[in-house]
Amino acid sequence: MAGTDGTRTSWEGGPAIVLVEPQLGENIGMASRAMLNCGLTDMRVVNPRQPFPNDYAMAAAVGSDRVLTSAGVFGSVREAITDLQHVFAATARPRDMVKPVVTPREAARLMREAAARGERCGILFGRERTGLHNDELMMAQTIVTAPLNPAYSSLNIAQAVLLLAWEHLMAADATPVRDLPLGGNRLANGEELANFFDHLARDLDEVEFFRAEHMRPVMWQNLRNIFLRAELTEQEVRTLHGALARLSGRRQGRQN
Repeated sequence: MAGTDGTRTSWEGGPAIVLVEPQLGENIGMASRAMLNCGLTDMRVVNPRQPFPNDYAMAAAVGSDRVLTSAGVFGSVREAITDLQHVFAATARPRDMVKPVVTPREAARLMREAAARGERCGILFGRERTGLHNDELMMAQTIVTAPLNPAYSSLNIAQAVLLLAWEHLMAADATPVRDLPLGGNRLANGEELANFFDHLARDLDEVEFFRAEHMRPVMWQNLRNIFLRAELTEQEVRTLHGALARLSGRRQGRQN
């Protein structure tokens, strides 16, 4: 299974994912996979149509079996949320209820805040065809609706679970939005870059690259920006010095 590494520590916990009357075992299995992708492990299944767990769910789980085997099975939503202080209900359809309606991102922030206070949260996900009933929505404090295409906002269960689980993960993720692995090297410092640019300028002058003197400042600025955007390492700068020296030596050899 690509992306699976049993030697690394797995994230655990997070809000409870409550699947209300799911019809297909495959959907439960795919939902468990989406959960474990984002470090969520508390699955609760309410009155599933098929006996659970089953072979269909296990096959679709693709390595997230432990989420399924530890999942709780309940006869009603009320039983499934007994220990939760905050319940969010995921739905795409507008309802005539006076309840806060938030995006998945805001729901994730609220759940993180609640968890920091030691409070338990859960998210209700409805049936494949009809979603959540109004009496089930009434048990939630907050409605979660994703701002999707208004003409087509239908998600399957696993997609909906992944969307909410991902936002929950990102709400506390400290991964840099950009990284530059240096492979044990370091970025070139100002002196090393200045020496390289001096070397480059000498070689370019030697071959009369800047023939139009009035264009020299702009052309030199462009060249410097090309290399500066590359975020050169110390090793790369030394390689460029070597390349310039080699080219210069070949020119001198031909001239001799």
